[in-house]
Amino acid sequence: MNPVLTFIVVLIGLYGLATSKNIIKSVFCVTIIESGVILLFLNFANYEGGAIPIVSEDVAAIVDPLPHALMITTIVIGSAVTALALIICIKVFHHYGSTEWAQILRREDVK
Repeated sequence: MNPVLTFIVVLIGLYGLATSKNIIKSVFCVTIIESGVILLFLNFANYEGGAIPIVSEDVAAIVDPLPHALMITTIVIGSAVTALALIICIKVFHHYGSTEWAQILRREDVK
């Protein structure tokens, strides 16, 4: 995959984060940014002609599996953090009655 495409995915997430007025949309935009960063790391870990280390018999042309293992760990931790953020969004909605940033930041009286 081209690094320019992964940079575009990160920019889409940043644009969405900058323009979102809803907390839930902000959480998903951060997830999109995280996906772009993961794609960028995986893009830098691969190279032309590289093979999987388990199946390859040619020792000189194998791909380092460490970045792939780290990105799998990042995906698992990112999904847990996203789930936690969405649960916090539910709690914010029950407390303030809204998930809009402007209404929550403007609100002074709490139930």
